[in-house]
Amino acid sequence: MGNDLGRREFLRCGSAAVFGLAAGSLLSEKAGAIDYAQPVPEAEGLTAYRNGANVLVRLNNMPLTSYRAHKSLKYPYFGPVNGPVSGMSLTSESALPYPHHRGLWLGCEPMNGGDYWADNSLERGQIQSVGLGLGEVTKTSAEILDECQWISKETGSPMRDERRFIVTVASERLWCIDCDFKLTAVEDVEVKKAKHSFFAIRAASDISPSYGGVLMNSEGGVGADGTYGKQAKWCGYHGKRRNHGDLVEGIAVMTHPDNPWPPIWFTREYGHLSPSPLNFQKQPWRLEKGQTLRLRYRVALHAGDPQEAALDRVYEQWLDG
Repeated sequence: MGNDLGRREFLRCGSAAVFGLAAGSLLSEKAGAIDYAQPVPEAEGLTAYRNGANVLVRLNNMPLTSYRAHKSLKYPYFGPVNGPVSGMSLTSESALPYPHHRGLWLGCEPMNGGDYWADNSLERGQIQSVGLGLGEVTKTSAEILDECQWISKETGSPMRDERRFIVTVASERLWCIDCDFKLTAVEDVEVKKAKHSFFAIRAASDISPSYGGVLMNSEGGVGADGTYGKQAKWCGYHGKRRNHGDLVEGIAVMTHPDNPWPPIWFTREYGHLSPSPLNFQKQPWRLEKGQTLRLRYRVALHAGDPQEAALDRVYEQWLDG
């Protein structure tokens, strides 16, 4: 009897061990079949969702960009704005020597004596989001909507705006942000000569000329000497990405021909540019109470240099669309 009990115990333990090995093998095979480089099905393509005062946009579950609109900010802005291949941001936030720059934004200083650009004081001016929303989202595009009030406790509230952004993934090497701003004067507005005016970007350091990158426009102008104060359809930065070998990525801003002023560019080699002529005007720019100003831009985030990315064609496709 003792031998029978011993034999049965041995068989029971052996069966459990075999079953355990088999189950472990099945689990291992199942785990090994998972491709962790692929997103879960619901994250395939482009996805976007609102999280409080932010709209987060992802591509195949990897961060693409975020529109930040918290009421504590000087102004709403996009940041980071990631390269299509590296996943590294093509814009910079709070970089020296001008830490008030925030990725991709709209602002102005001076406007009626207020400052809607630098962080030195919210009392002097702030662009405050009051109507953030997420529109249509598909596997290749996302619509972001916002309404903003330009307010100042010191100088009044001269402006309000409605803004619409369309984030579109064109390919594995190109994605775009189409920007449409409608600004309405709440009171008579005056902007004196201003190098800090309206739409602007602050590029990442590794693609800026001061750190080895290239500043270039659609007319072939290179560097600040070839782009500052010059007219062009687009202007941007590109260069080799840090810690990514020979990978070249860039960011270019395109200005729509229906914008109300010539496409004259304010550029800096450290990574700041703006498609605004207000630094070069001889007289103050004015917008009467009740009048509106519409501004449209396309921001292209691309792999390769501008020629490889076919930015002229990207510009024409934007106009045709």
